[in-house]
Amino acid sequence: MNLRHDIRHGLRIGRAEFVRSLRGYLGNTRRLAGLGIAVLFFGGNLLFVLPAAYVLGRSARSISAIPFFGPAATAAPIALVLLAILRTLERIGSIEAEDLVLTAVHPRAVVLGLITAEIGRLLLWFGLPATAFAVTFALGLGTPLLVVTGGLVALPLICCTAVWGYAGGLGVLRLLRRLPGVHRLLKTGGILALIGLVVASQFLGQLIVEEGLSIQRFLAVFTFEPLVEYVALAFLGTPIAQPTSAWSIAVLGGLLALIPVGLAVATKQAATLWFTDPPSRGTSNQVRTSTGGFTAPQPFAWTKAGRIAWAVLVRGRRNPQELSHLLMAVFFVAPLGTTVVQSSDDAIGLLIAGMGVGLGTYLAGATFGLNPLGDDRPQLPLLLLTETNPRTIIRGRMLAGVAVGLPVAVLVPLGSILLGTSLTSVVAFAVVGLGMCLAAAMFAVGIGSAYPIYEEREFWGTESVVPSTLVMLGYLFVVGGGTILGLIVTWFAISGNLVVTPVFIVGVGLYLLVTVGVSYGSYRYAVRRYRRFTVE
Repeated sequence: MNLRHDIRHGLRIGRAEFVRSLRGYLGNTRRLAGLGIAVLFFGGNLLFVLPAAYVLGRSARSISAIPFFGPAATAAPIALVLLAILRTLERIGSIEAEDLVLTAVHPRAVVLGLITAEIGRLLLWFGLPATAFAVTFALGLGTPLLVVTGGLVALPLICCTAVWGYAGGLGVLRLLRRLPGVHRLLKTGGILALIGLVVASQFLGQLIVEEGLSIQRFLAVFTFEPLVEYVALAFLGTPIAQPTSAWSIAVLGGLLALIPVGLAVATKQAATLWFTDPPSRGTSNQVRTSTGGFTAPQPFAWTKAGRIAWAVLVRGRRNPQELSHLLMAVFFVAPLGTTVVQSSDDAIGLLIAGMGVGLGTYLAGATFGLNPLGDDRPQLPLLLLTETNPRTIIRGRMLAGVAVGLPVAVLVPLGSILLGTSLTSVVAFAVVGLGMCLAAAMFAVGIGSAYPIYEEREFWGTESVVPSTLVMLGYLFVVGGGTILGLIVTWFAISGNLVVTPVFIVGVGLYLLVTVGVSYGSYRYAVRRYRRFTVE
């Protein structure tokens, strides 16, 4: 089959994959609502970015005057390659109905289709905000030509990084197939790297504001000038255009030449991955027996709910990808945490204790409670036929979440004694943390039962079911807001600054009534959903 046919079939596959993604985004009301909330939350940043882009365009007199243009032009291709690798590991390492497609078309057509669809998805998510920024900057600069030239310059860069990122992702998948032992290590390392990156970015932002010139000189060391000169071609025909250099033309030629080479490498990697079996390991005829991991220790063995909780904990340890949704909290906690630490002065101990209670409360509900029906999907027929009461099943899941969150809510305040926190404050925070963890666990199973997600998706080569985005955001805002209010009242109480007035009594009573009522109502709702669940 020749290249022309492969391109035609690849474009058809890419269009089908892209349309299937759109239907997945828009075909479910709950997903659409969650997507809308996420877009409103993160898209709200454009209200601040776009005016800054217009002012920057109005004040720009040369390319070198644009802040951090060189480091950004160098970092953008690297980020695109890493993103393409991650997306290949997460989603596009294979194609839907792989056996059928590979018998109908050449692997090169499949590779072209998957890369084309992924470029379309990335343009949908990142291209629209980038285009809005470019248009606003062009309006400030006084020329609409920047949008056209910028698109022409970005297209070869995007195609080249997408192709080579896909090839790199397939190479990592082949490595994971040969070395399955590094799978868990890679997941753990990736999670820790993500957390470190988010936290470090908060301190980096402060350094840029306070010491912008020194940071800019530091980043200039990692600037690749030929690539910067190529990106500067986007300003041709504008008032700040600079003369075209030989390096920029050489980079353009290199990008155009690397695209077909990368496609050939990706096709070879894909064919090897899809048409070969995993390497066989020496196996013995000995019958594998259970190691007793589900045998519940004390105190979980005291009750049936405790034994269910232990089973949930063991399953979570054996399948850590099911807890990937917990990373969403990093993007909310890290900015708040670094800001609090930097402005804490002598109250660092109390702030650490409060952050420990907040994190423990979040984990108590979010770890196992945000998608109880979806998590139990493989076992639902068995659960519905057992004599175990649904109330016991729900309590077991709640107890598993509390077993994760409560130690954090208690041990972190206890450790803050080393930072000067008094024993009275530690006891108060620990007691409040206990109540908040229980309330969060009850609320989580209710909201999670209201919007269950059953569909699995591939994540780092494994299938995993994650809670709805709408559920995660709703839980984060409700529990986060309630936790902050409770911690503020606790801090005023232990510091002696609390003035008991009728308004305060009514407010605290209303807060406790809402917290207890909503949490218990959510728990009752989850039990009712389990009782009324039917398998079609």
